[in-house]
Amino acid sequence: MTEKKRKIHVVGINSYKFEDLPLKLQNLFIETVSIAVPNSYFEKIKSWSQNNSEKKKSFFASKSNNELINWLRNQKNEVILISRGDPLWFGIGRILLENFSKDELSFYPSNTCIQLAFSKLKIPWQDTINVSIHGRDSSKLVKALKARPSSLSIITDSNNKSLDIIKENLTELNLIDFYEFWLCEEIGFDKENIRKLNLKESLPSDISSLNIVVLTKTKKNYSNDNLPLFAISDNIFKTFDDRPNLFTKREVRVQILADLELPKNGVIWDIGAGCGSIGLEALKLRPDLDLFCFDKRIGSKSLILENSKRLSVKPKFIFEEDINNTLNTRNLSSFEKPNRLIIGGCDKKTKLQIIKKLATGMNIGDIIVIPIIDIQTIKELKEELEDKNFKTNLNLIQTYKSLSIAEGIRLEPNNPVFLLKGKK
Repeated sequence: MTEKKRKIHVVGINSYKFEDLPLKLQNLFIETVSIAVPNSYFEKIKSWSQNNSEKKKSFFASKSNNELINWLRNQKNEVILISRGDPLWFGIGRILLENFSKDELSFYPSNTCIQLAFSKLKIPWQDTINVSIHGRDSSKLVKALKARPSSLSIITDSNNKSLDIIKENLTELNLIDFYEFWLCEEIGFDKENIRKLNLKESLPSDISSLNIVVLTKTKKNYSNDNLPLFAISDNIFKTFDDRPNLFTKREVRVQILADLELPKNGVIWDIGAGCGSIGLEALKLRPDLDLFCFDKRIGSKSLILENSKRLSVKPKFIFEEDINNTLNTRNLSSFEKPNRLIIGGCDKKTKLQIIKKLATGMNIGDIIVIPIIDIQTIKELKEELEDKNFKTNLNLIQTYKSLSIAEGIRLEPNNPVFLLKGKK
């Protein structure tokens, strides 16, 4: 890149009113002859020169493509490039820095559309995840949605059915009731419009092409009135805010519950219970079971209690402690022995210790199910179960979820899980 003495002044705006510019930028506009303006508001900016400058201007209608870069390179004197918001935030700034030296560029950001949207909504946004699908596929959006942030801002693209894709991704990830959907149109401009949409209805037909979306986590009271008998949706379960995916997904949970062959009566131990999704759904299916939940993570007990309310079930005991402590320091003879045992969320050594301590006291027909993501541990666990007179079988659960993109759909894999089952 050849360094030039003249400057390219990249000016971010939040309105089409000349008087809304800081005085320094008003003077810069008055003195500068060559000005590039995006097509979408070319005429509005061009009108500034009629009332505010006696100098004849040369305006270039920009499409933010190679023609703009070539035009800028051919300018001998100072030039202004009008942008929206902050040019260095999902804007033209990145492309300019790839084509011109830093010394040649000056940036004058205004508030981003996201800042303005959250100020209008009166919602703090320091923890917001920001994603752009303008000229991009929705891969980063899907990744962000899977993390279930408390709020999410999305820069859309009117040319690729962005709003439809966002709606479909929320539906496909079972998050349609998890977020409130705020459509923010022409933020900061005369026709500004902010409205909350009900995504269970069709999108409005009068949407401005200049829009962004803000998703905020729904504050709602959960009811078990409409819960299915089986295969409860993942979004029903409250989980850890900092690890929202730390629970057993529905596709795997369904197979675990099937492998457990749940009896009408008996005792089920859910070790490494997390938010309690497996044990609590088992209890919903078989209300007369006694459920013991174990998890060492601080806060797991309150999570399990909350999810118990959502499913209208009641575990017999919840232990917020390391299972090793339970096995080594508590009097196990005072515990009801499990007829069904789920061993998850701990290392191989602990899993082996659990089998050694508990399997010998289990009866004919009792079942142990172990979800495994580390293939290296399977052999030893299988041998330990068989040594304790359990017949074993191993299944690999690999599922794919269809997700909408601009061109159609793609299949996104869920993490594979091995299920090791032992029946005595």
